[in-house]
Amino acid sequence: MVACDLRDNSACRAPTAAVSRDNGDMTMATSPVLITLTDQDRAELEALARARKAPLRAVQRAWIVLAAADSQPNALIADGLGVHVDTVRTWRGRFAAQGMKGLADRARSGRPPVFAATVRAEVKALACSLPAEHGLPLSRWSSTDLAHEAVARGITDTVSASTVRRWLDADAIKPWQHRSWIFPRDPDFAVKAARVLDLYDRRWQGRRLRPDEFVISADEKSQLQALHRRHEDLPPGPGRTRRVEFEYKRGGTLAYLTALDVHHATVMGRCASSTGIEPFSELVEQVMTQEPYASARRVYWVVDNGSSHNGQASVERMHKAWPKAVLVHLPIHASWLNQIEILYSIVQRKVIKPANFTDLAHQGRPQGLPQPPRQPRSTQRGVTPEGLTPVTTSALRGRVGRLAGVDRHPVVPEVAGQGSRVGQIP
Repeated sequence: MVACDLRDNSACRAPTAAVSRDNGDMTMATSPVLITLTDQDRAELEALARARKAPLRAVQRAWIVLAAADSQPNALIADGLGVHVDTVRTWRGRFAAQGMKGLADRARSGRPPVFAATVRAEVKALACSLPAEHGLPLSRWSSTDLAHEAVARGITDTVSASTVRRWLDADAIKPWQHRSWIFPRDPDFAVKAARVLDLYDRRWQGRRLRPDEFVISADEKSQLQALHRRHEDLPPGPGRTRRVEFEYKRGGTLAYLTALDVHHATVMGRCASSTGIEPFSELVEQVMTQEPYASARRVYWVVDNGSSHNGQASVERMHKAWPKAVLVHLPIHASWLNQIEILYSIVQRKVIKPANFTDLAHQGRPQGLPQPPRQPRSTQRGVTPEGLTPVTTSALRGRVGRLAGVDRHPVVPEVAGQGSRVGQIP
Protein backbone atom coordinates (compact mmCIF):
# COMPACT_ATOMS: atom_id res chain seq x y z
CA MET A 1 0.00 0.00 0.00
CA VAL A 2 1.17 3.50 -0.78
CA ALA A 3 1.25 6.04 2.03
CA CYS A 4 -0.01 8.92 -0.18
CA ASP A 5 -3.48 8.92 1.39
CA LEU A 6 -5.18 12.32 1.50
CA ARG A 7 -6.20 11.58 5.08
CA ASP A 8 -2.57 11.01 6.12
CA ASN A 9 -0.75 14.09 7.43
CA SER A 10 2.69 12.67 6.83
CA ALA A 11 4.62 12.90 3.61
CA CYS A 12 4.11 10.15 1.07
CA ARG A 13 6.44 7.33 1.93
CA ALA A 14 5.86 3.86 0.55
CA PRO A 15 7.75 0.92 -0.87
CA THR A 16 8.92 1.56 -4.36
CA ALA A 17 6.92 -0.06 -7.10
CA ALA A 18 8.24 -3.09 -8.85
CA VAL A 19 7.69 -4.18 -12.42
CA SER A 20 8.46 -7.57 -13.94
CA ARG A 21 10.81 -8.06 -16.83
CA ASP A 22 10.55 -10.76 -19.46
CA ASN A 23 12.79 -13.02 -17.45
CA GLY A 24 10.51 -12.81 -14.44
CA ASP A 25 12.87 -10.69 -12.30
CA MET A 26 11.45 -7.74 -10.35
CA THR A 27 13.19 -4.38 -10.72
CA MET A 28 12.38 -0.75 -9.75
CA ALA A 29 10.75 1.71 -12.22
CA THR A 30 11.99 5.18 -11.40
CA SER A 31 11.18 8.54 -12.98
CA PRO A 32 13.93 10.48 -14.75
CA VAL A 33 12.49 13.70 -13.22
CA LEU A 34 14.01 14.23 -9.79
CA ILE A 35 12.35 16.52 -7.24
CA THR A 36 14.38 18.36 -4.64
CA LEU A 37 12.50 20.44 -2.06
CA THR A 38 13.75 23.32 0.03
CA ASP A 39 12.55 23.57 3.61
CA GLN A 40 10.20 26.39 2.62
CA ASP A 41 8.74 24.43 -0.31
CA ARG A 42 8.17 21.37 1.87
CA ALA A 43 6.46 23.43 4.56
CA GLU A 44 4.11 25.05 2.03
CA LEU A 45 3.31 21.72 0.34
CA GLU A 46 2.63 19.93 3.63
CA ALA A 47 0.37 22.79 4.79
CA LEU A 48 -1.52 22.63 1.50
CA ALA A 49 -1.80 18.84 1.71
CA ARG A 50 -3.37 19.12 5.17
CA ALA A 51 -5.70 21.99 4.24
CA ARG A 52 -9.38 21.13 4.63
CA LYS A 53 -10.81 24.03 2.62
CA ALA A 54 -8.34 24.08 -0.28
CA PRO A 55 -9.52 22.82 -3.72
CA LEU A 56 -9.08 19.07 -4.17
CA ARG A 57 -6.92 19.50 -7.26
CA ALA A 58 -4.49 21.71 -5.31
CA VAL A 59 -4.27 19.14 -2.48
CA GLN A 60 -3.64 16.32 -4.96
CA ARG A 61 -0.85 18.28 -6.65
CA ALA A 62 0.81 18.88 -3.28
CA TRP A 63 0.72 15.14 -2.46
CA ILE A 64 2.14 14.30 -5.89
CA VAL A 65 5.15 16.58 -5.41
CA LEU A 66 5.74 15.39 -1.82
CA ALA A 67 5.69 11.77 -2.93
CA ALA A 68 7.92 12.54 -5.93
CA ALA A 69 10.40 14.26 -3.62
CA ASP A 70 10.66 10.95 -1.71
CA SER A 71 11.66 9.27 -4.98
CA GLN A 72 8.42 7.35 -5.40
CA PRO A 73 7.64 6.26 -8.98
CA ASN A 74 4.77 7.78 -10.88
CA ALA A 75 2.74 4.56 -11.07
CA LEU A 76 2.79 4.08 -7.31
CA ILE A 77 1.81 7.71 -6.65
CA ALA A 78 -1.06 7.48 -9.15
CA ASP A 79 -2.33 4.27 -7.57
CA GLY A 80 -2.23 5.76 -4.07
CA LEU A 81 -4.03 8.97 -5.04
CA GLY A 82 -6.51 7.38 -7.45
CA VAL A 83 -5.46 9.50 -10.44
CA HIS A 84 -4.05 8.70 -13.86
CA VAL A 85 -0.33 8.26 -14.15
CA ASP A 86 -0.20 11.00 -16.79
CA THR A 87 -1.56 13.42 -14.17
CA VAL A 88 1.30 12.56 -11.84
CA ARG A 89 3.81 12.87 -14.67
CA THR A 90 2.44 16.32 -15.64
CA TRP A 91 2.62 17.93 -12.19
CA ARG A 92 5.91 16.30 -11.37
CA GLY A 93 7.44 17.77 -14.50
CA ARG A 94 5.90 21.23 -14.01
CA PHE A 95 7.18 21.49 -10.43
CA ALA A 96 10.65 20.40 -11.52
CA ALA A 97 10.67 23.11 -14.19
CA GLN A 98 8.93 26.03 -12.41
CA GLY A 99 8.77 25.25 -8.70
CA MET A 100 5.69 26.25 -6.72
CA LYS A 101 4.45 28.48 -9.57
CA GLY A 102 4.20 25.41 -11.76
CA LEU A 103 1.37 24.00 -9.64
CA ALA A 104 -1.02 26.78 -10.73
CA ASP A 105 -3.34 26.34 -13.69
CA ARG A 106 -2.08 27.83 -16.92
CA ALA A 107 -4.08 30.44 -18.77
CA ARG A 108 -6.45 28.88 -21.27
CA SER A 109 -7.91 30.35 -24.41
CA GLY A 110 -11.32 28.86 -23.70
CA ARG A 111 -13.86 27.67 -26.17
CA PRO A 112 -13.45 29.28 -29.58
CA PRO A 113 -16.21 31.86 -30.21
CA VAL A 114 -19.10 30.53 -32.23
CA PHE A 115 -20.17 33.99 -33.45
CA ALA A 116 -17.82 36.54 -34.92
CA ALA A 117 -17.44 39.94 -33.28
CA THR A 118 -19.09 41.56 -36.31
CA VAL A 119 -22.23 39.45 -35.77
CA ARG A 120 -22.50 40.53 -32.14
CA ALA A 121 -21.94 44.17 -33.14
CA GLU A 122 -24.66 44.05 -35.82
CA VAL A 123 -27.19 42.53 -33.42
CA LYS A 124 -26.42 45.21 -30.83
CA ALA A 125 -26.80 47.90 -33.46
CA LEU A 126 -30.16 46.38 -34.43
CA ALA A 127 -31.25 46.50 -30.77
CA CYS A 128 -30.35 50.19 -30.65
CA SER A 129 -32.80 51.00 -33.43
CA LEU A 130 -36.59 51.08 -33.40
CA PRO A 131 -38.53 48.20 -34.99
CA ALA A 132 -40.53 50.69 -37.06
CA GLU A 133 -37.31 51.73 -38.82
CA HIS A 134 -37.17 48.23 -40.29
CA GLY A 135 -40.82 48.07 -41.27
CA LEU A 136 -41.88 45.87 -38.36
CA PRO A 137 -45.26 46.39 -36.61
CA LEU A 138 -43.65 46.35 -33.16
CA SER A 139 -43.28 49.10 -30.57
CA ARG A 140 -40.15 47.62 -28.98
CA TRP A 141 -37.71 44.74 -29.32
CA SER A 142 -37.52 41.58 -27.24
CA SER A 143 -34.55 39.22 -27.30
CA THR A 144 -36.66 36.70 -29.26
CA ASP A 145 -37.62 39.35 -31.82
CA LEU A 146 -33.99 40.36 -32.25
CA ALA A 147 -32.91 36.72 -32.74
CA HIS A 148 -35.54 36.18 -35.44
CA GLU A 149 -34.73 39.46 -37.17
CA ALA A 150 -30.98 38.73 -37.14
CA VAL A 151 -31.62 35.44 -38.94
CA ALA A 152 -34.11 37.01 -41.34
CA ARG A 153 -31.64 39.76 -42.28
CA GLY A 154 -28.87 37.23 -42.89
CA ILE A 155 -26.66 38.49 -40.08
CA THR A 156 -26.24 34.89 -38.87
CA ASP A 157 -27.63 31.50 -39.78
CA THR A 158 -28.96 30.78 -36.30
CA VAL A 159 -28.88 32.38 -32.86
CA SER A 160 -30.94 31.84 -29.72
CA ALA A 161 -32.79 34.46 -27.72
CA SER A 162 -30.70 33.66 -24.63
CA THR A 163 -27.49 34.31 -26.58
CA VAL A 164 -28.82 37.66 -27.78
CA ARG A 165 -29.80 38.50 -24.20
CA ARG A 166 -26.24 37.81 -22.98
CA TRP A 167 -24.78 40.01 -25.73
CA LEU A 168 -27.05 42.90 -24.82
CA ASP A 169 -26.47 42.44 -21.09
CA ALA A 170 -22.73 42.84 -21.63
CA ASP A 171 -23.34 46.44 -22.77
CA ALA A 172 -26.42 47.13 -20.58
CA ILE A 173 -28.67 47.44 -23.65
CA LYS A 174 -32.35 46.97 -22.76
CA PRO A 175 -34.52 47.76 -25.79
CA TRP A 176 -37.63 46.34 -24.09
CA GLN A 177 -37.59 49.19 -21.53
CA HIS A 178 -38.50 52.83 -22.03
CA ARG A 179 -38.53 56.05 -20.04
CA SER A 180 -40.64 59.14 -20.65
CA TRP A 181 -39.05 62.55 -21.02
CA ILE A 182 -40.09 66.01 -22.12
CA PHE A 183 -38.18 69.09 -23.19
CA PRO A 184 -39.28 72.45 -21.72
CA ARG A 185 -40.49 74.43 -24.69
CA ASP A 186 -41.44 77.57 -22.76
CA PRO A 187 -38.97 80.30 -23.87
CA ASP A 188 -39.43 82.01 -20.49
CA PHE A 189 -39.02 78.82 -18.48
CA ALA A 190 -36.25 80.07 -16.19
CA VAL A 191 -37.92 83.43 -15.52
CA LYS A 192 -41.32 81.92 -14.67
CA ALA A 193 -39.83 79.16 -12.55
CA ALA A 194 -37.69 81.66 -10.64
CA ARG A 195 -40.79 83.68 -9.73
CA VAL A 196 -42.47 80.62 -8.25
CA LEU A 197 -39.35 79.57 -6.35
CA ASP A 198 -39.05 83.08 -4.95
CA LEU A 199 -42.62 82.84 -3.68
CA TYR A 200 -41.88 79.51 -2.04
CA ASP A 201 -38.96 81.30 -0.37
CA ARG A 202 -41.34 84.14 0.61
CA ARG A 203 -39.88 86.65 -1.84
CA TRP A 204 -41.54 88.65 -4.60
CA GLN A 205 -39.76 91.00 -7.00
CA GLY A 206 -36.71 91.19 -4.77
CA ARG A 207 -38.43 91.90 -1.43
CA ARG A 208 -39.47 89.73 1.48
CA LEU A 209 -43.18 88.99 1.86
CA ARG A 210 -44.95 90.56 4.78
CA PRO A 211 -46.71 88.41 7.40
CA ASP A 212 -50.09 89.39 5.90
CA GLU A 213 -49.12 88.14 2.43
CA PHE A 214 -49.89 84.54 1.52
CA VAL A 215 -48.91 82.04 -1.18
CA ILE A 216 -51.58 79.63 -2.44
CA SER A 217 -50.81 76.62 -4.63
CA ALA A 218 -53.94 75.54 -6.51
CA ASP A 219 -54.97 72.97 -9.10
CA GLU A 220 -57.69 70.47 -10.06
CA LYS A 221 -57.55 66.70 -9.81
CA SER A 222 -60.01 65.60 -12.46
CA GLN A 223 -61.61 62.34 -13.56
CA LEU A 224 -61.91 60.79 -10.10
CA GLN A 225 -64.08 57.76 -10.81
CA ALA A 226 -66.53 56.47 -8.21
CA LEU A 227 -66.05 52.75 -8.76
CA HIS A 228 -68.29 50.46 -6.73
CA ARG A 229 -66.84 46.96 -6.39
CA ARG A 230 -69.20 44.03 -6.80
CA HIS A 231 -68.01 42.51 -3.51
CA GLU A 232 -66.56 44.09 -0.40
CA ASP A 233 -62.80 44.16 0.04
CA LEU A 234 -61.18 41.36 2.04
CA PRO A 235 -58.76 42.64 4.70
CA PRO A 236 -55.16 41.43 4.75
CA GLY A 237 -54.07 38.52 6.91
CA PRO A 238 -50.95 36.51 7.70
CA GLY A 239 -49.31 35.67 4.39
CA ARG A 240 -52.18 37.26 2.44
CA THR A 241 -52.46 40.72 0.90
CA ARG A 242 -55.65 42.73 0.80
CA ARG A 243 -58.08 41.41 -1.82
CA VAL A 244 -60.00 43.83 -4.07
CA GLU A 245 -62.80 42.68 -6.37
CA PHE A 246 -62.02 43.15 -10.06
CA GLU A 247 -65.55 43.82 -11.31
CA TYR A 248 -67.14 47.16 -10.56
CA LYS A 249 -69.96 49.55 -11.44
CA ARG A 250 -69.29 53.08 -12.60
CA GLY A 251 -70.85 55.70 -10.38
CA GLY A 252 -69.71 58.78 -12.27
CA THR A 253 -66.72 61.09 -11.95
CA LEU A 254 -65.75 64.03 -9.77
CA ALA A 255 -63.17 66.79 -9.89
CA TYR A 256 -61.32 67.74 -6.71
CA LEU A 257 -60.31 71.43 -6.71
CA THR A 258 -57.80 72.30 -4.03
CA ALA A 259 -55.94 75.31 -2.70
CA LEU A 260 -52.90 74.82 -0.46
CA ASP A 261 -51.47 77.56 1.74
CA VAL A 262 -47.81 76.79 1.08
CA HIS A 263 -46.34 78.24 4.28
CA HIS A 264 -49.13 77.34 6.72
CA ALA A 265 -49.98 73.80 5.57
CA THR A 266 -53.67 74.62 5.21
CA VAL A 267 -55.76 72.85 2.58
CA MET A 268 -59.07 74.21 1.27
CA GLY A 269 -60.92 72.12 -1.28
CA ARG A 270 -64.21 71.39 -2.93
CA CYS A 271 -65.67 68.82 -5.29
CA ALA A 272 -67.32 69.63 -8.61
CA SER A 273 -68.81 67.64 -11.44
CA SER A 274 -66.12 68.90 -13.82
CA THR A 275 -63.30 71.40 -14.15
CA GLY A 276 -63.51 74.78 -15.81
CA ILE A 277 -63.47 78.51 -15.24
CA GLU A 278 -66.62 78.53 -13.11
CA PRO A 279 -65.58 75.73 -10.67
CA PHE A 280 -62.15 77.32 -10.27
CA SER A 281 -63.74 80.73 -9.63
CA GLU A 282 -65.84 79.14 -6.90
CA LEU A 283 -62.68 77.76 -5.29
CA VAL A 284 -61.08 81.21 -5.38
CA GLU A 285 -64.19 82.71 -3.82
CA GLN A 286 -64.17 80.04 -1.10
CA VAL A 287 -60.61 80.96 -0.15
CA MET A 288 -60.72 84.73 -0.57
CA THR A 289 -63.86 85.16 1.55
CA GLN A 290 -62.40 83.52 4.66
CA GLU A 291 -59.76 84.74 7.05
CA PRO A 292 -56.90 85.41 7.01
CA TYR A 293 -57.09 85.77 3.21
CA ALA A 294 -60.08 88.15 3.17
CA SER A 295 -58.10 90.78 5.08
CA ALA A 296 -54.71 89.94 3.59
CA ARG A 297 -52.55 92.54 1.90
CA ARG A 298 -51.84 90.21 -1.03
CA VAL A 299 -52.58 86.58 -1.93
CA TYR A 300 -50.41 84.98 -4.63
CA TRP A 301 -52.01 82.07 -6.51
CA VAL A 302 -49.55 79.64 -8.12
CA VAL A 303 -51.26 77.68 -10.91
CA ASP A 304 -50.33 75.70 -14.02
CA ASN A 305 -51.49 76.39 -17.56
CA GLY A 306 -54.68 74.35 -17.47
CA SER A 307 -57.73 75.58 -19.36
CA SER A 308 -59.41 76.75 -16.14
CA HIS A 309 -56.77 79.41 -15.53
CA ASN A 310 -54.76 79.83 -18.70
CA GLY A 311 -53.31 82.92 -20.34
CA GLN A 312 -53.39 86.64 -19.64
CA ALA A 313 -57.20 86.62 -19.64
CA SER A 314 -57.20 84.52 -16.46
CA VAL A 315 -54.82 87.00 -14.79
CA GLU A 316 -57.09 89.90 -15.64
CA ARG A 317 -60.20 87.97 -14.60
CA MET A 318 -58.66 87.15 -11.22
CA HIS A 319 -57.56 90.76 -10.61
CA LYS A 320 -60.96 92.13 -11.56
CA ALA A 321 -62.83 89.77 -9.21
CA TRP A 322 -60.28 89.92 -6.39
CA PRO A 323 -57.92 92.92 -6.53
CA LYS A 324 -55.78 91.51 -3.72
CA ALA A 325 -55.16 88.26 -5.60
CA VAL A 326 -52.22 87.82 -7.99
CA LEU A 327 -52.28 84.87 -10.41
CA VAL A 328 -48.78 83.48 -11.07
CA HIS A 329 -48.43 80.92 -13.86
CA LEU A 330 -45.91 78.10 -13.86
CA PRO A 331 -43.86 77.46 -17.01
CA ILE A 332 -45.41 75.15 -19.58
CA HIS A 333 -44.86 71.47 -18.69
CA ALA A 334 -43.71 72.35 -15.18
CA SER A 335 -46.58 71.14 -13.03
CA TRP A 336 -43.98 69.34 -10.92
CA LEU A 337 -43.10 72.78 -9.49
CA ASN A 338 -46.62 73.10 -8.09
CA GLN A 339 -46.67 72.14 -4.41
CA ILE A 340 -50.26 70.98 -4.63
CA GLU A 341 -48.99 67.94 -6.55
CA ILE A 342 -47.56 66.65 -3.26
CA LEU A 343 -51.02 66.59 -1.73
CA TYR A 344 -52.55 65.00 -4.83
CA SER A 345 -49.98 62.22 -4.68
CA ILE A 346 -50.91 61.50 -1.06
CA VAL A 347 -54.63 61.62 -1.81
CA GLN A 348 -54.24 59.25 -4.75
CA ARG A 349 -52.23 56.72 -2.76
CA LYS A 350 -54.01 56.90 0.59
CA VAL A 351 -57.59 57.96 -0.21
CA ILE A 352 -58.48 57.02 -3.77
CA LYS A 353 -56.65 53.71 -4.26
CA PRO A 354 -57.92 51.05 -4.23
CA ALA A 355 -61.11 52.83 -5.25
CA ASN A 356 -64.35 51.37 -3.84
CA PHE A 357 -67.13 53.96 -3.53
CA THR A 358 -70.86 53.31 -3.56
CA ASP A 359 -71.59 56.58 -5.40
CA LEU A 360 -70.36 60.14 -5.96
CA ALA A 361 -71.65 61.27 -2.58
CA HIS A 362 -69.56 58.59 -0.90
CA GLN A 363 -66.46 59.51 -2.90
CA GLY A 364 -66.74 63.24 -2.26
CA ARG A 365 -67.69 63.17 1.41
CA PRO A 366 -65.61 65.55 3.56
CA GLN A 367 -63.91 62.75 5.48
CA GLY A 368 -62.94 61.10 2.19
CA LEU A 369 -60.58 63.94 1.27
CA PRO A 370 -58.69 64.69 4.51
CA GLN A 371 -57.49 68.06 5.75
CA PRO A 372 -54.11 68.57 7.39
CA PRO A 373 -53.88 70.65 10.60
CA ARG A 374 -54.31 74.38 10.17
CA GLN A 375 -51.70 75.34 12.75
CA PRO A 376 -48.16 74.50 11.59
CA ARG A 377 -45.58 72.99 13.88
CA SER A 378 -41.90 73.00 13.10
CA THR A 379 -40.87 69.41 13.78
CA GLN A 380 -38.14 68.96 11.19
CA ARG A 381 -34.74 70.49 11.56
CA GLY A 382 -34.34 73.47 9.26
CA VAL A 383 -38.05 73.80 8.43
CA THR A 384 -39.87 76.82 9.76
CA PRO A 385 -43.34 78.27 9.14
CA GLU A 386 -41.68 81.21 7.42
CA GLY A 387 -40.39 79.28 4.44
CA LEU A 388 -38.54 76.38 2.90
CA THR A 389 -35.24 74.95 3.95
CA PRO A 390 -32.33 76.68 2.18
CA VAL A 391 -31.04 73.31 1.01
CA THR A 392 -34.33 72.39 -0.65
CA THR A 393 -34.70 75.78 -2.30
CA SER A 394 -31.18 75.73 -3.70
CA ALA A 395 -31.68 72.19 -4.98
CA LEU A 396 -34.80 73.25 -6.86
CA ARG A 397 -33.04 76.27 -8.28
CA GLY A 398 -30.25 74.06 -9.52
CA ARG A 399 -32.75 71.79 -11.20
CA VAL A 400 -34.53 74.67 -12.90
CA GLY A 401 -31.16 75.93 -14.10
CA ARG A 402 -30.70 72.67 -16.01
CA LEU A 403 -33.47 73.22 -18.52
CA ALA A 404 -32.69 70.08 -20.48
CA GLY A 405 -33.49 66.66 -19.10
CA VAL A 406 -36.65 67.57 -17.23
CA ASP A 407 -38.54 64.41 -16.30
CA ARG A 408 -41.73 63.53 -14.48
CA HIS A 409 -40.14 62.72 -11.14
CA PRO A 410 -38.31 65.85 -10.02
CA VAL A 411 -37.26 66.99 -6.61
CA VAL A 412 -40.17 68.85 -5.06
CA PRO A 413 -39.87 71.51 -2.36
CA GLU A 414 -40.75 70.67 1.19
CA VAL A 415 -43.60 72.42 2.93
CA ALA A 416 -43.30 73.84 6.39
CA GLY A 417 -45.67 72.26 8.84
CA GLN A 418 -45.90 68.86 10.45
CA GLY A 419 -42.98 66.98 8.99
CA SER A 420 -41.70 67.68 5.49
CA ARG A 421 -44.92 67.15 3.55
CA VAL A 422 -48.32 68.83 3.56
CA GLY A 423 -49.10 68.41 7.24
CA GLN A 424 -49.91 64.89 8.38
CA ILE A 425 -52.41 63.18 6.08
CA PRO A 426 -54.09 60.37 8.05
